[in-house]
Amino acid sequence: MEKQLTIDHSKITSTRKAKNATLKEPWIIRFTLTTISLLFLLIFLVLPLVTIFITAFKKGIDVYLASISEPNALSAIKLTLLIAAIVVPINTIFGIAAAWAITKFDFRGKNLLTTLIDLPFAVSPVIAGLVFILLFGAEGLFGEWLLNHNIQIVFSLPGIILASLFVTVPFVARELIPLMQTQGTQEEEASISLGAGAFTTFVKVTLPNIKWGLLYGVILCNARVMGEFGAVSVVSGHVRGLTNSMPLHIEVLYNEYQFSAAFAVASLMSILALITIIIKNIVEWKTKQY
Repeated sequence: MEKQLTIDHSKITSTRKAKNATLKEPWIIRFTLTTISLLFLLIFLVLPLVTIFITAFKKGIDVYLASISEPNALSAIKLTLLIAAIVVPINTIFGIAAAWAITKFDFRGKNLLTTLIDLPFAVSPVIAGLVFILLFGAEGLFGEWLLNHNIQIVFSLPGIILASLFVTVPFVARELIPLMQTQGTQEEEASISLGAGAFTTFVKVTLPNIKWGLLYGVILCNARVMGEFGAVSVVSGHVRGLTNSMPLHIEVLYNEYQFSAAFAVASLMSILALITIIIKNIVEWKTKQY
């Protein structure tokens, strides 16, 4: 016991020395690194964000309100929220199921499943959109069958949802897999051995342990869905008032030199991004507490 206490005391002492060494770093180095970091954030993050809001309100509050309340803008906002409301729950369910399977069971194809989950990170969103065109477009693999049955996938809401699902598949699963691997399977095994069913074990044991990581993944997934441009641009057809999401509507306004209107809608997306960041930081803090 004394030996163990001596070892622990030496570890604590070495840790304190390391911290003191960091604190005693020459002030010129600390000042330089801090200044560079702050300047970088100011130039590449804060300044563009401020510019968005300045340009959005440049012509007055009346123009701003008119820009975000005109029919095409409202349609883009509603479509973006609708896509998020559909895609995020689906990817949340998939992420939980995939993470559960990968971390709690051994089966053939486990490595393949893990690789496929990461695939959207490696594939360009534009390429992903083109794949759906080749599959479900009029000249695509299933195009003739879809036309014969009067089913439209691309250039409509289903195509946008499929493209958004593809690019956001990894976010929830990739957040949960390392967390659930760290936690192991002991608690679930104990619950089942005491007579609890699989669903009860998940709700009472697994879910409380992963709730903050799950929420973090959902937040990241939601942010990506609402901001997705490349894949949605390819499959949407750019039909104003119908298939233009907020990012696409901003592009259309900007190309038409309606800068105030474009930045007005962009400011809404920026507000959503800021809210997402705040929630993300709260979840990160909560995660560290647990």
